[in-house]
Amino acid sequence: QVQLVESGGGLVQPGGSLRLSCVASGSIASIYIMGWYRQAPGKQRELVATITSDGTIVYAESAKGRFTISRDNAKNTAYLQMNNLKPEDTAVYYCNARRRVIIYPYYEDFWGQGTQVTVSS
Repeated sequence: QVQLVESGGGLVQPGGSLRLSCVASGSIASIYIMGWYRQAPGKQRELVATITSDGTIVYAESAKGRFTISRDNAKNTAYLQMNNLKPEDTAVYYCNARRRVIIYPYYEDFWGQGTQVTVSS
């Protein structure tokens, strides 16, 4: 199993910044993607950004130019730097880790408990 613990959420004014952290522990040797997703009230969970173990990054359109995902493999930690936050960024942010397994579909997803980000004046 993989355990993910997020931190760094909170209340911030529009235009402000937050940095989320996600520490992975447990059976992490085969993790090849870490990412951030978010879920606003009444909406489906959506991708924010992902980063592979070799540094390949994908951003949602809403995150491009404002958010930066990074990863410290030595610390088993992923980060999400969020700048110029907007009220529409308000959501619960979830860390995700995907690792390889030997049986179909050959990957397994793990999720953190989520951290609330509220952007409001």
